[in-house]
Amino acid sequence: SAYKFSNDMRILQSFEEMEEPFEKNQIGSSAMPYKRNPMRSERISALARYVIVDSLNPALTAGTQWFERTLDDSANKRVSIAEAFLAVDAILNIYINVTGGIVVYDKVVNRRVMEKLPFMATENILMQSVKKGGNRQELHERLRTHSHGAAAKVKLEGGANDLIQRIVDDPAFPLTEEEIYAELDPKRYIGRCASQVEELVAYTIQPILQRWHDGEIQAELKV
Repeated sequence: SAYKFSNDMRILQSFEEMEEPFEKNQIGSSAMPYKRNPMRSERISALARYVIVDSLNPALTAGTQWFERTLDDSANKRVSIAEAFLAVDAILNIYINVTGGIVVYDKVVNRRVMEKLPFMATENILMQSVKKGGNRQELHERLRTHSHGAAAKVKLEGGANDLIQRIVDDPAFPLTEEEIYAELDPKRYIGRCASQVEELVAYTIQPILQRWHDGEIQAELKV
């Protein structure tokens, strides 16, 4: 879980959508002064990978004890289990530090979503057009052509995504400009994720916190 979180965080930071905490005088790279590498998340990844591999030690040891426990059991476990606990303790400390100071750049998130949303919206636009009497096969082909044209403008010319305007200008679509742009509401494409998070917090997370959480938890980290 921590391994996946840290890797997701590193990807999101490369997109400049989210960022882990960064100290005022922190050095993000020993070679490139401008960089703000996600060093905390990278450290979680490194330690989590170690623990995942280290977890094989007790399994292999247990599986080779023959009829009774031998000294290769204790010699191995004295190292592997102790090191695993220390590594997990470090992972959790970094985890707390990162999650307690995550920065979300919502305007960057919105920009990136809106760059791709026109392509996602074509399915809804197609369904709404068919409901108004449009020919599905014909409109599907027009959407395919418009989509490839808009993608080429973005990739080959470095221009803006003009897919929606291409659809608006195409008389084959029996929708008004307002109806077409209404399909660009991101909330139409997130399913139940908002309510699922609320349910998870209310029925799973809160009971755990009420039972075990004892005051504010903080973890200082020097990077």
